Amino acid sequence: MPWSEWIRTVEVEPSLYAADFSILGEQIEALLRTGCRIFHFDVGDGHFVEPITMGPIVLQSISGLIHRFDGAIDVHLMVENPAKYFEPVAAAGGDSVTFHFEAVDDVVATVRAAREQELQVGIAFNPETEPEPVAAVADGVDLVLCMAIHPGYSGQEFMPETIDRVRRLKAALPDGVLVQVDGGVGADNIRSIYDAGARLLVAGSAIFKREDLPRAYRRLVQALA
Repeated sequence: MPWSEWIRTVEVEPSLYAADFSILGEQIEALLRTGCRIFHFDVGDGHFVEPITMGPIVLQSISGLIHRFDGAIDVHLMVENPAKYFEPVAAAGGDSVTFHFEAVDDVVATVRAAREQELQVGIAFNPETEPEPVAAVADGVDLVLCMAIHPGYSGQEFMPETIDRVRRLKAALPDGVLVQVDGGVGADNIRSIYDAGARLLVAGSAIFKREDLPRAYRRLVQALA
């Protein structure tokens, strides 16, 4: 199923990297029942980023629950050689993969490899990378992820210059390619990020570091109203 069928006008995506893994299923179900549709799933390999995070085993353990609620799992690969992850991610129930522009030599071939696994696909880029070169190779992808922090660790503060980078990215992208922002997204800045052109808004600490997860999710959605 394509992104065009998952996304409503805009989607707030809870970032599972910030979740409490001792009650991961409970937290996911609470958010699904609140109306959450898309979950962001970070994979770090200890090379492209320092932390080793979640992988296909965790993905497989939650994908059935999310899909039963007609949700989708957006897998962010913060890894070297992302193409080797596409088949395991697809087998574990991932719906979309996003690889880093900085991690590959051939964007077109990497996109093709993801499509061969019947995955939706996106390109991410780090704060040090300019938006225009990424937009220039984004024809045929579903989304481009503008990192608002340095990838790898949850809880970092949002970089204010991201707003201008999102505007530039949106202006340079082909029609129909979604803009996603990840890192430091919260109730105080989510509307500005949306106004700059992003329609996929990844939030970790702003949801999972709150006592009442459904309320925290609703607060972000309401900030976009």
